[in-house]
Amino acid sequence: MAPSALYALLAVAAASVVLAQPDPAAPTPLYDKHYKYPNEIPYQVDPNTAAIRGPQIGYNQCNSTTENQSSLCQTSFINHIDDFCLWAPSKPNSTIGDTEGQEVAWCTKHGHGTRLIPAGALKGVQFIRTPDYIQIAGFIDQTQINIAASDYGGELDPHGADLRGNPLGGLMYSNAFPSTNTDNNSYAQVSDWTNFMGGSAFCAKACDPAGKTPGAFCQNIYDRLGCEYNAPNNAKNGTFEVCEGDNMTPPGIYTSSGHTMTYFQPPESLGPITTVPYTASVPASSNCVTYHSTDLYQSLPTPTGSAATTGKPGSSPSSTRSASAGGAAPTSNGASAVGISSVATIVGVLFAMVFLS
Repeated sequence: MAPSALYALLAVAAASVVLAQPDPAAPTPLYDKHYKYPNEIPYQVDPNTAAIRGPQIGYNQCNSTTENQSSLCQTSFINHIDDFCLWAPSKPNSTIGDTEGQEVAWCTKHGHGTRLIPAGALKGVQFIRTPDYIQIAGFIDQTQINIAASDYGGELDPHGADLRGNPLGGLMYSNAFPSTNTDNNSYAQVSDWTNFMGGSAFCAKACDPAGKTPGAFCQNIYDRLGCEYNAPNNAKNGTFEVCEGDNMTPPGIYTSSGHTMTYFQPPESLGPITTVPYTASVPASSNCVTYHSTDLYQSLPTPTGSAATTGKPGSSPSSTRSASAGGAAPTSNGASAVGISSVATIVGVLFAMVFLS
């Protein structure tokens, strides 16, 4: 099947299972709110106090005055391996399930007006640039960004059951897309994105606003299937690398007996997902460049109870290599670790298992 027909099939099928309904008090979906960076961004994207979930807890106008470890900034960025943000709780020892509407941005670089991911918290990161999206995945000491050590997490995205987003009012921007970035400093709003957090691992994907079908690659309807199916990757614990990659097959699309099929996860009311009719494959990648973490992440705050990690000036590659799709470390139900490599940990395997339960 031609790519255009495949994406059209997914779009139509996905539309048929969308059960989300806008809150009458906040009828405009977060997905449909667009603001040029930085001048058009309001103080709060969703200040509606009459809505069922109440107003967003933080703010979207973020600058040097809001950059601290108590920041409630809810404007996020994914630019490159040394400049990205993750959504995580504002209070220690929290779970994603309990706080998905209140997450704040935690970033790797100064200048965004957010909290900063503490030095040494990131244990391995892979950044992939594909024709239609950018993707970042890796391993993290999640306790350093207020996620309880035992939490295997969940998904954040700009939709949610009431279409107000998780987190409420959370915006995302990127300067990584050539079609929208003319001076290496122009930030385009990313309307289609997803971020899975938990199990000492993470993955995040931002789809090119000018791409053919950004909604096909950044689906939000497979939140129970985790990184393996939504953002297949070869992230490795202890490795920091940037690669070029092919587009993945859109989540939910697979081929059986020569026919293109669309899979939809069952509702939670039917119990745990024990089987999925296909195994997601990791797209081929190439031109990978590895880095030292201390070169990438500098001047970050001291981890809780640890000494600060300081880096050397500059970000120089330590080596180059070429990578291709690899085999997953399977579990009993077909899930696999966020880092599907020979060094994937049992924690990563459990991370994927929980999203399949």
